[in-house]
Amino acid sequence: MKNTPLTERHIALGAKMAEFAGYNMPISYSSITDEHRAVRTSVGVFDVSHMGEFIVRGKEATIFLQSATSNDVGKLKPGEVQYSCMPNKKGGIVDDLLVYRLDDAPEMTVAGEQSYMLVVNASNETKDWRWLRRLARGFEVKLQNISAKTGLIAVQGPKAIDALQKLTEIDLKSIPYYNFRRGRFAGCNNVIISATGYTGSGGFEIYAKNKDLVKIWDKVFKNGEKWGIKPAGLGARDTLRLEMGYCLYGNDIDDKTSPLEAGLGWITKLNKVEEFPSKARFLKQKADGVKRRLVGFIVNDRRVPRHGYEIESRRGAKIGVVTSGTHSPTLDKPIGTGYVKVKYALPGTTIMVIAGGKKLEAVVTKVPFVTPGV
Repeated sequence: MKNTPLTERHIALGAKMAEFAGYNMPISYSSITDEHRAVRTSVGVFDVSHMGEFIVRGKEATIFLQSATSNDVGKLKPGEVQYSCMPNKKGGIVDDLLVYRLDDAPEMTVAGEQSYMLVVNASNETKDWRWLRRLARGFEVKLQNISAKTGLIAVQGPKAIDALQKLTEIDLKSIPYYNFRRGRFAGCNNVIISATGYTGSGGFEIYAKNKDLVKIWDKVFKNGEKWGIKPAGLGARDTLRLEMGYCLYGNDIDDKTSPLEAGLGWITKLNKVEEFPSKARFLKQKADGVKRRLVGFIVNDRRVPRHGYEIESRRGAKIGVVTSGTHSPTLDKPIGTGYVKVKYALPGTTIMVIAGGKKLEAVVTKVPFVTPGV
């Protein structure tokens, strides 16, 4: 099992540790609910150094990524970030990812080349790397896996700017959502500060060299004391993302789910000129309509829906399956997501979640389940 650069810090803080994607990761420190509420109301910090990072550069880097990802990479300007996915050739998803356009950095600029960083899910790093290398054959492009030497923390919440601003000369308020800046942070050079995250409460993700991450972590916590900054584990990360209806690979999306079924049509640009895996399949799905959709639902019970639970209609017909479920700390109710037949996907529809011998009544609802800050 691998450690991150911050493993000793987590243990010193009394974190409950467990294996995740081959890494020894903190699940919680105090409680999931406490950490969740800290992010929603103030600021929390996640160690997400287990994520994978790949550099893609070359004269055909843009056209290569256009042929490998579903979104329109050609629209990215230097300093911008894009959410996307890599479809496979059978209509499913290899992984969802973030695409960073890096050309604004002088050290990355080579005449006639484009440079990108891809951020992929930890559990898919090896699979994604092999997939991209296969697709890169025939393109004038170079790939570099920098995952093992790159550390990443996510500082999330409405007080994130307050907790971070004194640590950098970069004006954090000037960084638009899904944009980034590269510069000096907490006394460390060549740090990427990205206005992205997986919580819905705003904040930043900070990419740095492994050797700098402990120093950055310590300074972030010292500077954030005034705002009640707290460490947060993977447990709170999951409850936060689910309240927002964000997909989790391996639960809500996988190599057998279509992005159109998952509500990710907005990152599947079927009108771009370049071909990409399963584009023809997705065009047909869009024309014919999908047979199932990923929906959110609120359970009228205290029992939490779990991944893999069957979903039935009120009349007992099997109509789908639960993909994610948790108890929402904000709503104080069980919530979940799952795929159901299209006729049952309308908000307000009553469905039944089968939890062992009990049937839990639930109502399909629009996501996100909550609007942070409102």
